[in-house]
Amino acid sequence: MIKTMLEQARRYPGLIPQFVFLGIGLTGATFYLIRLARGPHVTLWDKKNNPEPWNNLDPTYQYKVASPLHKFVAVNTDYKNLKKEGPDF
Repeated sequence: MIKTMLEQARRYPGLIPQFVFLGIGLTGATFYLIRLARGPHVTLWDKKNNPEPWNNLDPTYQYKVASPLHKFVAVNTDYKNLKKEGPDF
């Protein structure tokens, strides 16, 4: 396959930029997949020791959310004054 590509590049020099960008794209995709596979994994799945970690949080725990500017900000809710224990089913 590489031999065919080299022959085509010699015969049609206009294909050289296409082969270069194809190689750059494949290399970038490969490195990105390697990066995703290696982590850091933000979510940890430990179903044996802590199957539902959200149930262990204190009601006064101040949650953080991501803003559109990629900064973490605290939610401005005063959890101490909430009267409801849980959702209505």
